[in-house]
Amino acid sequence: MTSDASAISNAVATHLSVTSICINRERESALAYDHQRPRRTVLSGKLYGFDSEVLPVRVLSLGVTIMFVLTVLAASKPVSAQSSSEHDRQELERLEKVWNEAHEHGDADVLQSLWADDLEVDVPKMPAMTKPEVLAFARSGRMKFLRYETSDINIRVYGDAAVVTGRMQRTRTLNGQELSDDWRFTKVYARHEQTWRVVSFHASEAPKPN
Repeated sequence: MTSDASAISNAVATHLSVTSICINRERESALAYDHQRPRRTVLSGKLYGFDSEVLPVRVLSLGVTIMFVLTVLAASKPVSAQSSSEHDRQELERLEKVWNEAHEHGDADVLQSLWADDLEVDVPKMPAMTKPEVLAFARSGRMKFLRYETSDINIRVYGDAAVVTGRMQRTRTLNGQELSDDWRFTKVYARHEQTWRVVSFHASEAPKPN
């Protein structure tokens, strides 16, 4: 249990304990008062299974308890949502590192696990490609990366979708020729069955410094 959940649980338990003590004290006072009243008046309330003097206190205490619990639960929702969003950001940051390392090491199997079946890749000087096309190219060994780094990363999460943008700098060899790329990229993730997959990757040439 998280610290926030523990605090909420302790607050509810404390409130219920105090409410119970108040009810018991009111009951004792009411019972003591019963002995000083005509017997028929006390019995009229007990015929229905309750003490007429204690019932209003119980109803009031129950109402206060319900309102207290609802207030605590409502206050906990933003904390829970914020915690979930932060967890998603950390997972996406991890996947970005896995993506980079898989390209550097030429690990097509890892890349395949990161790509959704409906992946679309659109990068400079290449036609738009689907997952089977990109995977075949990755397995061909025609291109090897000497450097594959990203920076200026910005991650935005929208429920089961996320957008990652940033700068990509890479050095590669293609058919024996060394080439360098300096791109700005946009990567779209979608979550399916609790797993993030890349559904779209787009890159364009980064602006040249003045």
